[in-house]
Amino acid sequence: MSSLRPFCLTAWLAAFAAAALLMLAPQVPAYAQTAQASPAPTQTADPAPASSPSQTTVAATHPPAEQRGLTTRAIDKVKQVAKSAGDIFSRVPCLSPKGGAKAMGSLPHVANKLVAGQPVLIVAFGSSSTAGYGASSPDFNYPNRLAAQLRRQYPTASITVINAGVGGEDAPEMMKRLQNEVIDVHPDLVIWQVGTNAVLRNLDPGDTAKMVEDGISRIQAAGGADVVLVDPQYSPQVTQRAESASKMVKLLGKVAELRHVGIFPRFEVMRDWHEKQAIPVESFVIADGLHMNDWGYACFAQLLGDDIIRSVGQIKLGVNVPADVRTYRPM
Repeated sequence: MSSLRPFCLTAWLAAFAAAALLMLAPQVPAYAQTAQASPAPTQTADPAPASSPSQTTVAATHPPAEQRGLTTRAIDKVKQVAKSAGDIFSRVPCLSPKGGAKAMGSLPHVANKLVAGQPVLIVAFGSSSTAGYGASSPDFNYPNRLAAQLRRQYPTASITVINAGVGGEDAPEMMKRLQNEVIDVHPDLVIWQVGTNAVLRNLDPGDTAKMVEDGISRIQAAGGADVVLVDPQYSPQVTQRAESASKMVKLLGKVAELRHVGIFPRFEVMRDWHEKQAIPVESFVIADGLHMNDWGYACFAQLLGDDIIRSVGQIKLGVNVPADVRTYRPM
């Protein structure tokens, strides 16, 4: 027995070092991925996020001493990433609103594809909230967080999330990108975040709602993708324009009902964080008083992902709830 112990220990250390080296090499996830659409040059009310940091490719062969250094750095990096991800919700738990808040309802198209094991393509369409301005890194924007959550839930599924967010835009600019960046990629689900910059720019909420309705009609006519609208965020710059923000939220809700699509009530969810859960605004909004921070994006993505997962569960159980039935079920 004693003669086997050194061999076991050596084999274990070799395997551990090899695994650490693999962690350093840039990899594409096997089943879920996120892609960044080419941003349009126009920006108005808010800036676009900085570009993703470049990745470094590690050579396959290194001297033993360098291998030990790489192993140490790999372990430190993994620990740092894990700690950052865990700290987000250890500071403040992410809870669903209590009561009868509306949610996005059923998503039969994407749910049936997931149940059938077919590839799913999701386009996150919007402005800087979608692009991820205010997040400490691209890993913490909501499309990336959502992709990670869905990958954990459906580890054998092929899920792609395209981030088509451009800072400063609202419905007028988005409609110009709708064909090339949404319809032409043939998505299964379009998550359309809209309305905030229209409020900030004093655009007529009725005009915005009409453009969004026209856009949904085009998406539905092109292939029947599921659509989820995301209304403005609850943040100081938006709530300062309370009348316009309230009209925008109500009109987007009516558009969702009229076109039989889902809606994620971001304004209501974030107001619940502050008014009912007593979370300070600065805990989920950065210093500019407009954009969400890492925690805000993470909780938003988690609740949105929970709704998608719930929809898939309904399909599995044979309960295909119509998209216009939006009863929020707290976790």
